[in-house]
Amino acid sequence: MDTNSIKLVVDNELCTGCATCSAVCPKDAIGMIIDKDSGTYFANVNEDKCNKCGICYKICPGVEVNFKDLNIEIFGNYPENTLIGNYAECYIGYANSCSVRYNSTSGGIITQLLIFALEEKIIDGALVTRMKRDNPLEPEPFIARTKKEIIEASNSKYCPVPANIALKEITFSKEGERFAVVGLPCHIQGIRKMEKRNKKLKNKIVMHIGIFCNHTPSFLATEYMLEKLKINATDIKGLRYRGEGWPGKMNINLINGKRSFDYGEYWSSVGKLFYPVRCTACCDHTAELADISCGDAWLPEIQNKDNVGTSIIISRTASSEKLIEDAMKKGKISLEVIDSGKVIESQKQAINFKKRGLKSRMVILKMFGKKIPYYETYGLSNPTPKFFLNGISVYTKICLSSKRYFWSLLIYYQLLKSKMIKCIKKLII
Repeated sequence: MDTNSIKLVVDNELCTGCATCSAVCPKDAIGMIIDKDSGTYFANVNEDKCNKCGICYKICPGVEVNFKDLNIEIFGNYPENTLIGNYAECYIGYANSCSVRYNSTSGGIITQLLIFALEEKIIDGALVTRMKRDNPLEPEPFIARTKKEIIEASNSKYCPVPANIALKEITFSKEGERFAVVGLPCHIQGIRKMEKRNKKLKNKIVMHIGIFCNHTPSFLATEYMLEKLKINATDIKGLRYRGEGWPGKMNINLINGKRSFDYGEYWSSVGKLFYPVRCTACCDHTAELADISCGDAWLPEIQNKDNVGTSIIISRTASSEKLIEDAMKKGKISLEVIDSGKVIESQKQAINFKKRGLKSRMVILKMFGKKIPYYETYGLSNPTPKFFLNGISVYTKICLSSKRYFWSLLIYYQLLKSKMIKCIKKLII
């Protein structure tokens, strides 16, 4: 097997589908393909074009990420808080634009900061993702250069996204142009590794915005949801996984009508079932290598009173602090400083999964002969019985959900469970 190619990563099932390799390949030899069985993207190498230069392998975040070295290079020191990484300040807040806040995922902070940076000429464009117009079930990473395009990409995409494929457009953009990039932890990791080898790209990217991530549901999750709702994929004109307040709704626009249901219904019955295996071997929930990281404010005091949207924000660099300060001064966003402990509280379940449960899952993966990524990192807990059991539960769900012939059984089970919960609630009341 050729160790100078991303093919080794794919063969070892370590590919995150981030598409950094596709963007960096000097021979355009790497494309991104959807694996219909797993419902994920993987890198596909054209052997006739590949010159075995090895760059794709070296910048791949799927096989290895040296968090210690990257933290020193980016922030100048190791993080004191090993659960969320380096930070300058932590905030809770939202966009002051009612439409941006209401129609974005959680407070609209990322959307508003991008619009502000574009209008203030801090950036010329931003790497973001929308769903394809001609195929609304697949994502489309692109460089947004207008406010309208940024707003088009303002919702969560609960499916795999090869975001870094758009880095090639940034690399070959006009001299002097500057960009923001928005991505999940694996996307930001790939970008940071690519920047180490491509100074031109590093100079062009002036803002890295990371999105908190527990895991990305595979395409099978959406397929399962459509089957559960008895919706034919060919009847779909548009799909928005979240929006319309907080925590939001999933909206499916059909040729004849529209289907809409709460975000919680989607995530609890579908999102938690369809884990890509590679996501279970990730140690980064808060996008620790980003300049700014954002996620939902899952705090009791917010959940009990907010139906519009509020974000948790981690600002990690001086440049991100200046951007936030300027946006606040001009009335674009409203923020309140919070303690880092509040961030951890708001993300407790996901942080437990990524930081405290990872080593247990890695042991399980090794037991089944699976390759695992190498992380030079910090803050990971040693294996415990509790997290071993949690890991077994996760892989059992993956095993069941990855087989389409089990779906009718899962749908029946969830329907029965829902009815039982309703009956119990009636008895209690």
